[in-house]
Amino acid sequence: MTIKAAHAIPLYTDGMRIGLLGGSFNPPHDAHRAISLFAMKRLKLDRIWWLVTPGNPLKQDHPPHTLEERMASAERLAHHPRIDVSCLESVIGTRYTADTINYLRRRCSGVHFVWIMGADNLAQFHRWESWQGIAAEVPIAVIDRPPDSFRALSSTAAQAMARYRVDESDAGMLALRTPPAWTFLTGLKSSLSSTRLRNSDGSWK
Repeated sequence: MTIKAAHAIPLYTDGMRIGLLGGSFNPPHDAHRAISLFAMKRLKLDRIWWLVTPGNPLKQDHPPHTLEERMASAERLAHHPRIDVSCLESVIGTRYTADTINYLRRRCSGVHFVWIMGADNLAQFHRWESWQGIAAEVPIAVIDRPPDSFRALSSTAAQAMARYRVDESDAGMLALRTPPAWTFLTGLKSSLSSTRLRNSDGSWK
């Protein structure tokens, strides 16, 4: 897939509030879409960008389908005028969220980004490359995904960032906050995951 960096960044205008949902999307599933629509409403976002990564460094036990296959499936599933699918990480040559956020902050300095993750990712956020740097660069919205709630909120990263937590009643202004700032959003009850789909019948197209 040959795409120039400029074309891997979806259309935007300065002042927009844009949520970033990264992952291998191996496979993409309804929970990705549900999380996106939920976050868009609760965080008052203009758009959501799905960042399809070349591969997750923490998930080497499940080799991904090709980037082309995952991009195509993600675009079919998203099917929403305010959700864009991008392979930016492949274009700029990284698998690390910290690099991606730094790149976007430089190229799209007028955009208010929010990093979106599920509670299962907060539980292992301290294992991410330069996770403190990510928290210092962009506000973070964590979507509750039972049964990971307690494990997430008692995790190393959650405890370290405790004083920067924003009450979810103020989540609509999270995108405009100076990081570090994060919130934990409840109300979306879906435990569907790519791992569960892979371990079922292997069908995902």
